[in-house]
Amino acid sequence: TPFCFFLSLPCSWSGRFTRAVLISSLLSPPLTPFNQASLMQNFYNATYFKRHGVYIGEQSLTLLWSLTVSMFPLGGFFGSLLVGPLVNTCGRKGTLLINNIFSIIPAILMGSSEVAKTYEVIIIMRIIIGICAGLSSNVVPMYLGELAPKNLRGAVVVVPQLFITIGILTAQILGFRIILGNPTGWPILLGLTGIPAALQLLLLPFFPESPRYLLIQKEDEEKAKEALKKLRGCDDVDDEMEEMRQEDQAEKAEGRLSVLNLFTSPTLRWQLISIIVMMAGQQLSGVNAVYYYADRIYASTGLEDKYVQYVTAGTGAVNVIMTLVAVFIVESLGRRLLLLLGFGICCGGCVLLTVGLALQFTIPWMSYFSIACVIAYVIGHAIGASPIPSVMIAEMFLQSSRSAAFMVGGSVHWLSNFTVGLVFLYMEGLGPYSFLIFAAICLVTFIFIFMVVPETKNKTFVEINKSMAKLNGVAIQVDKEELKDFTPYSKNEEAILNSAF
Repeated sequence: TPFCFFLSLPCSWSGRFTRAVLISSLLSPPLTPFNQASLMQNFYNATYFKRHGVYIGEQSLTLLWSLTVSMFPLGGFFGSLLVGPLVNTCGRKGTLLINNIFSIIPAILMGSSEVAKTYEVIIIMRIIIGICAGLSSNVVPMYLGELAPKNLRGAVVVVPQLFITIGILTAQILGFRIILGNPTGWPILLGLTGIPAALQLLLLPFFPESPRYLLIQKEDEEKAKEALKKLRGCDDVDDEMEEMRQEDQAEKAEGRLSVLNLFTSPTLRWQLISIIVMMAGQQLSGVNAVYYYADRIYASTGLEDKYVQYVTAGTGAVNVIMTLVAVFIVESLGRRLLLLLGFGICCGGCVLLTVGLALQFTIPWMSYFSIACVIAYVIGHAIGASPIPSVMIAEMFLQSSRSAAFMVGGSVHWLSNFTVGLVFLYMEGLGPYSFLIFAAICLVTFIFIFMVVPETKNKTFVEINKSMAKLNGVAIQVDKEELKDFTPYSKNEEAILNSAF
């Protein structure tokens, strides 16, 4: 069992860590001369001037920077579409190994972009590294969810989200002006994103493939048993092997499901709706808007620009701590309660943040109230809205439909991410009241989870499938093992029953 947590480390290092560094270093608003976004836009301008003798126009620069930002979630969407074909052909571990290519090469090229005096390579590589993040954000929880024991599955699948928060905090610290947040240091920060991928490439080959993939999809029982023994650190794995066989039998009739089959299958209707609502709610809840504009909120308190970066890093530390708390409480409190707590706190945080921002110029201490709302929002997202939806995708689907489910969930995630980044620029015209829209989305997601999403902790995949079958209004075939325990009536008992009726 400790082996599973150890395995989650190299699995999380590559795309998840890289994604976090890029989010933190590139997607913050250009408020100060030494902000990462400002530094890169200055590089764009200086490069253009060297080529053409004039600077880029303000509107053209904004368009160019918007293109740079949007390429990352667009790449994430494309990466999500590749999940099914790759994991079913190359396996879970094989896909993660291949995925490192989409991280290492872009890191080298982006790190050398300043020396080469080309900003075009940054824009192009952003979409490539987005593919890496799209694959990683889906394959890692799928892989870890399949190999973890049911009593620790939630905790193990939350670990990758912990590494996203660690990556964000690392980028915030490295982005301090005295470290890499300066005109000569920002290319190094982009280049560092390849290091986690290199480490994963070295360590992951020593870990086993998913036993469920080996048994159910490759039909290699011997290798599946060897992988399970290695993961559990003991030879007694017969019960888990039997549980995987039952899952295999339960889905034999369906075969491997495509995305189209997923949308047309009545037996998976509410599972599909649930992951779409949770993944859309995760991104449309305003998390990116809060993070992108936290610096403005901190600066509104009158804090000097040079100190804003330290407060931002403090918020990142809170994010790490609360995600770590989620790792430890997800198995005791359950997934459903954490989802409800998370979206509930985010809803309240957005409403109160609206009040704080609307009154900050009228009531002096309201700026500090707004900071408290940001921290409360971060706590809510860290314990529920950020880490738990991926756990639910891994648990609500059987092997035949899991890869297609992650394709759908990942696509919704990245399209929602792209939508927020694009639309929020126009929503700024609403001022502080724009956060009321996010509050409404959080509330709708909260209500849906309360009414529809079941608790899945400490249950096998087959047990979860049975509970969802009742919601879908379909019958599940009785297990063969249950039929073995059935004792038919004797002839005397039949005669007694017939005479009674």
